[in-house]
Amino acid sequence: MTGSTAPSSPAPRTTADGAAHALLADGTTIRIRCARPDDHDAVLRLYEAMSPEYLRLRFFVASQRSAAQAAARVRRRAAPAGSTGASRSGYRALLAEYEDHLIGIAEYESTGTDTSTAGPVTAEIALVVADRWHHRGVGTLLLEHLVSAARADGITAFTADALAENHEVLKVFADLGLSTARHFEGSEVRCVVQLDQTDAYLTSVEARGRTADVASLHPLLRPESVVVVGAGSKPGSVGRAVLRNLRTGSFQGRVFAVNPRAAMVLGVHAYPSVGSLPLVPDLAVLAVPADRVPDVAEECGKFGVRALLTISSGLDAAQARALLDICRGHGMRLVGPNCLGLANTEADIGLDATFAAAHPAPGTAGVAVQSGGVGIALLSGLARLGVGVSSFVSLGDKYDVSGNDLLQWWECDTTTDLALLHLESFGNPRAFSRTARRVTRRMPILTVDAGRTEAGRTAAASHTAAAATRTMTRRALFTQAGITATDSVSELLEAAALLYSQPLPSGARVAVVTNAGGAGVLAADACAEAGLNLPPLDTCLIDDVLGVLPDGSTATNPVDATAAVSEEQLRACVDRIAASGCVDAVLVALVPTAVAAATGDVLVRSLTHAPDRRRDKTVVAVLIDQEQPVRLLPATTGTVPGYAEPQAAARALAHAVERGRWLARPPGTVPELDVDAPRARAAVEAYLDRHPEGGWLGPAECAELLSCYGIPQLPWAWAETEDDAVLAAERLKGPDGLVVLKAHWPGLLHKAEQRALHLDLRGDTQVRAAYRDLETRFGHLMTGVVVQPLAPRGTELFAGVVQDEIFGPLVLFGLGGTATEVLADHAARLAPLTDHDAHDLITAPRCAPLLFGRGGGGPVDLEGLEQLLLRLSRLASDLPQLAEADLNPILARPERITALDARIRLLPRPSQDPYLRQLRQLR
Repeated sequence: MTGSTAPSSPAPRTTADGAAHALLADGTTIRIRCARPDDHDAVLRLYEAMSPEYLRLRFFVASQRSAAQAAARVRRRAAPAGSTGASRSGYRALLAEYEDHLIGIAEYESTGTDTSTAGPVTAEIALVVADRWHHRGVGTLLLEHLVSAARADGITAFTADALAENHEVLKVFADLGLSTARHFEGSEVRCVVQLDQTDAYLTSVEARGRTADVASLHPLLRPESVVVVGAGSKPGSVGRAVLRNLRTGSFQGRVFAVNPRAAMVLGVHAYPSVGSLPLVPDLAVLAVPADRVPDVAEECGKFGVRALLTISSGLDAAQARALLDICRGHGMRLVGPNCLGLANTEADIGLDATFAAAHPAPGTAGVAVQSGGVGIALLSGLARLGVGVSSFVSLGDKYDVSGNDLLQWWECDTTTDLALLHLESFGNPRAFSRTARRVTRRMPILTVDAGRTEAGRTAAASHTAAAATRTMTRRALFTQAGITATDSVSELLEAAALLYSQPLPSGARVAVVTNAGGAGVLAADACAEAGLNLPPLDTCLIDDVLGVLPDGSTATNPVDATAAVSEEQLRACVDRIAASGCVDAVLVALVPTAVAAATGDVLVRSLTHAPDRRRDKTVVAVLIDQEQPVRLLPATTGTVPGYAEPQAAARALAHAVERGRWLARPPGTVPELDVDAPRARAAVEAYLDRHPEGGWLGPAECAELLSCYGIPQLPWAWAETEDDAVLAAERLKGPDGLVVLKAHWPGLLHKAEQRALHLDLRGDTQVRAAYRDLETRFGHLMTGVVVQPLAPRGTELFAGVVQDEIFGPLVLFGLGGTATEVLADHAARLAPLTDHDAHDLITAPRCAPLLFGRGGGGPVDLEGLEQLLLRLSRLASDLPQLAEADLNPILARPERITALDARIRLLPRPSQDPYLRQLRQLR
């Protein structure tokens, strides 16, 4: 089986499950869905339209009989309507459609099995794309979806036979980003494509997705023509305000209005409908009542409009779904609904399609917000700072275009060098994280962490679920992606001012210089509270600094230059400290005085006017008498941020330090691990076959899953009678002869709280007495006991994972034992963990010094601890059915790491590929 191209042909409309919309390389939207038996006729027409040459390349002979057989295979082997999986025979076919025309098909048929799991591992594939859709990425997109489906079906490799002269299909396979081997035999070549989801493959998928995404956004952010539908003739309407901003701004394209009751609006000719416009606009702005939005969107789609900006709000669920379905069906990208609008200030665009009171100034900051109010606040704050905007998008309810789209746009627009986000929700956090990790190495990404006050999961069952609050999850995302997360709009602007204007500090060492001792103390306290260091200055530097300052000055850090300091003296002091290498940043706190002529703005000049050279160290100012919370002070070269409060300056510095650290560290990698994922999947499927609703695994099932991933466990035995417990204790007892008995029944989570265990048991008598006690108290519940040797002393830790429906698996780590929830000493990272993530998890909790030997116990097995976290991460990433897992306690000792107890809960969840290229769907 091989691949080729052919003309397109009509295909039946379908609403089958599993359909997805995705973007081609030129931004065109197509639909990908599973083939059904009743697609036979459309598939046959696709093959029949192929030229003899394409038939030969596809089937190795120019035969219509082969085409008929291929179409018949779809009718015979495809899964029935409503199914999203492969047929029982191991066959799957995916169709690509454009406006109800079939333009491509990709299919596989399993050819081999894994004897250990009885599941398919290899499959033969075939690919056909309509010839007029060639070179637009249809075949590659189909293969990406087929690869994702195959992985979920247990396929590990694709094979394909092609003629050696079929260079196009061979290039498609080679460019996928997957490991591909070719074996030539005469005029034919066999390709073997390994389906491992490597970082190289994900990087290739991202690159293709970025190209397609940016192309699809051109009609939104670089339109050549715009129409405002609902531009009112009376002042006060939103549509009229948008039209006014389009007219009074510097938009270079044509502007139209739709208003059936007016011939002219604000000097713009008004038309009765979209269909009556003299040309098809790239962008339509919808400012009409909610009940009219779907009809107007349908009119725009039929007319050929390429993008919608929906200002309207108040859409109900049916209207929302209709709007998105219309946009998908006609290939229109959508911003909104319920939004402020969008703007692109680039010189050759000058687009302001917002109803904001003022035009955004041109500049280099990209801004994307969900809340229109936050958007207005950010635009106003940036204007006060003198920071211009490259593009602004109010995402509103975010049915389609998202923060991930905007990050990719800014990455490619050659203008933006600072990204500001306010996102209340995430459609695909794992894809967003990979995009942000890449983009933030080119520009700072700052966000307001919205929604931090969500009530904790007080009714959560496990320690992990109780600890995994939404705040912890979001912070993990931001930390791993290198995003600067702030708690408020004002804090975001404070940090943006510094990151926009100053070089990043290379560390956290800060020198405080002041003309008033009290201000210096306040600044020093603020720095310490923000996690910054104030090192003492070395002797040579102290002498050098005191040599240029007035008598009575001190130079211990803070440096008190006294109220008598002049502009020249202060400048010389700051220059010497910045050039010394003893610190990474200088914070100058100034108070207006009447002692010397050098007061007020004159002292500020010492920071902003350095005639000899630009300082290469970070310099910030605290101006106690300043009215604005933060402003940028014009300097000889660039600007210097000035803050009214030392706490604001210290927070901004701390954010800059953290960004510098993140950039200085090379990207982490997800290590290769020796695991038995097929056996684990088989165990999960077997459990869910017996328990379709899911549930908590028993001890043997927990141990089986952990052993598949090489997670070390303490030896144990299961006993259902008193005699069995005695025999197990005799076999498992350690050198001290002591064992532990733990009661078990389905749903038991916290044994210590219910006193469902006995420790320090020695000999048959104590084991029997313990078993009888447990049986007496829990006999109506207890199904047996777990017998283990008494573990030696060590540090008790906790590790767990919880599957967030939006964010995916979250791995938690911290101090363990019975007090884990009370002390709440936890850190969290989203899976899959890189080597850096595992190290960060270990070092983040307050108990971390104990693990490195502080307290006299010696360091624990840190490598083993990292391995445990990485393997737990892999377990959760491989098994989406794993709802939550607790390993508590984990015994950490110098020689090894051991899980003493484990609880795992499974739920019947389908496998989802967060990196699959597809457009958003309403939940």
